[in-house]
Amino acid sequence: MIGIIAGLAEAGLDMTEVADLVVGTSAGATAAAQMRSGIPPAELLASVLSAPVQPVGQSRQGAPSLPMATVFERMRAIGAAATSAADLRRAMGAFGLESDPILGPAAAEQRRAMVAARLPRPEWPDRPMIVVAIDAHTGELAAFHRDSGVDLVDAVTASTAMPGLAPTHSINGARYINGGVRSAENADLASGYANVVVLSPFGGRSGSLPEGQFEGLRRLPGADLESQVEGLRKQGSRVEVITPDADSRAAMGTNQMDLATRIPSARAGFAQGKREAARVELL
Repeated sequence: MIGIIAGLAEAGLDMTEVADLVVGTSAGATAAAQMRSGIPPAELLASVLSAPVQPVGQSRQGAPSLPMATVFERMRAIGAAATSAADLRRAMGAFGLESDPILGPAAAEQRRAMVAARLPRPEWPDRPMIVVAIDAHTGELAAFHRDSGVDLVDAVTASTAMPGLAPTHSINGARYINGGVRSAENADLASGYANVVVLSPFGGRSGSLPEGQFEGLRRLPGADLESQVEGLRKQGSRVEVITPDADSRAAMGTNQMDLATRIPSARAGFAQGKREAARVELL
């Protein structure tokens, strides 16, 4: 996502300047905070390209986690059994709460510190930004923003809390899980805006990601990208969706938990962003 943003800017379309609202979900929450930090896109990309890569095989969070195969098997079972999007969110929240004792009390503190280290600024930006998470108890949407009374690091930590692989995150007595449980994009939160650009690293595929990928979690009607884009267009918004092209998809690989793909993905995204600028500029 940072590669795409930097590529668009290189081609003359700086989304960090022109976007009236930025919505971030899961890893996109970190990207949104970077995008709103005031740091030029070229510098954001340079930071990604210079970051040390964690060896494959270590926990992505640097903390204890359940075996990924076990987690993904449970997620697929939850998706298969869900009778509605709300049912799926509540079941995923229950899975997250159930996993907390296994992950241990130190994991939450370690994750928050890791997220804080990744944010360019600790404060919410002045310009509008929404970070999406899900209440683990109720399955309800939590759209955190500057006036929510929640620290930015807590909002992003909640949005990236993947059930089974990371502990639920506590904010003001409630516990939250990854906002991607509702939708990988949550593009519908841009309702009312005339022009919408959706960066969807996992969209544009003929089907789900390979078996065992969190982002391949079942999407019930209304939670899928196509439905959300259709809804925005029916309301009068002009929408452009950027999904990985062949080079970007090859760079991303099939294991989205492998940090070795981080730098190649950023480079491929940068090249793609430059090519996408002409299409997005038509908005």
